[in-house]
Amino acid sequence: MDRRRFLTSAALAAGLPAVSCVSANRQAHPSYIKPIVGSWFEFEHHNQVGAKYWNQALPGFTTEQWRAKIFEMHEIGMEYLVLLSVAYEGKTYYPSALQPRHDFVCQDPLEAVLSAADECGIKFFVSNDYWADWRKVEKAMEEETIWYIREKGMEETAEKYAHHKSFYGWYYPNESQLHQVFDDLSVTYINRCSRKVHALMPDAVTLIAPYGTQYVRQDDRYIRQLEQLDIDIIAYQDEIGVQKTKVGEAGKYFEDLYKMHTKAGRSRLWADVELFEFEGEVYHTGALPASFERVLQQLADVSPYVEHILAYQYQGMMNKPGSPAYAGPESSEKLYTDYVRWLNTSRHE
Repeated sequence: MDRRRFLTSAALAAGLPAVSCVSANRQAHPSYIKPIVGSWFEFEHHNQVGAKYWNQALPGFTTEQWRAKIFEMHEIGMEYLVLLSVAYEGKTYYPSALQPRHDFVCQDPLEAVLSAADECGIKFFVSNDYWADWRKVEKAMEEETIWYIREKGMEETAEKYAHHKSFYGWYYPNESQLHQVFDDLSVTYINRCSRKVHALMPDAVTLIAPYGTQYVRQDDRYIRQLEQLDIDIIAYQDEIGVQKTKVGEAGKYFEDLYKMHTKAGRSRLWADVELFEFEGEVYHTGALPASFERVLQQLADVSPYVEHILAYQYQGMMNKPGSPAYAGPESSEKLYTDYVRWLNTSRHE
């Protein structure tokens, strides 16, 4: 999915290579449906129209509500959370010397969620952006003035929060569209971000989530790019929610990716499964939870080929009934309840 378009207004993931892990799982469980083990996470969604059913709740969350949301997600097996952004439109989601802070009830949401994650064992990929206009992707990837504040922001974030054991890695949210392969600018951007990560936190794990998955085919050029990319995990978007891929089709794309990742032997292969659907026109209306039946088929499609499945996203699309940190429409309870019922059943099969 072009997640920037999902985020735009209506007016407009170190470790062992995935190869051995995925191969072993395919041999042992050729039809095994993997559960969701992580999700994207946000303090505020950028698209007020798309997020109209949950965005208004988040700025009012107290420290205890942010903590409750982390424990709620851990309760259903979430092991990884990917923070979408640390800044947006010239303001940060934590106390910063670089930009003013968003006017949230909780004074430091990042500290709140990382502290809760420390306690329950969740691993966070912390975003290194959006310090400038996230809509202007190429500019964000190449302009030196943006690189300056991005890297200063990474230094500040690491200084303030790297002591948390839950600060597992970094996520680069300026997404790359795949036109069969990555463009050269994206490769340069990814590798430069990783050089900064290695200098700040040498043991941190790095993750990206490109879109355009349906355009990737087995290609020696792509294998060579994978060999050149300094990134630990690539969680490809299945693009079902944005209707670029149909249910039942994503598996063939991930099978090709599995074969190329196996040959490259470098980045781990994960999936980014979209839990939403739009109530009307794609990108320009509110996002609602998809049916569990659709989500289950999405999980089945990619399970044979990936190490782990992440979701975009728990917030807004799932809520535990009675949650003290409720954000989303009432239908989010049904997706939560249906998923948990399946999860509990599958654990005992």
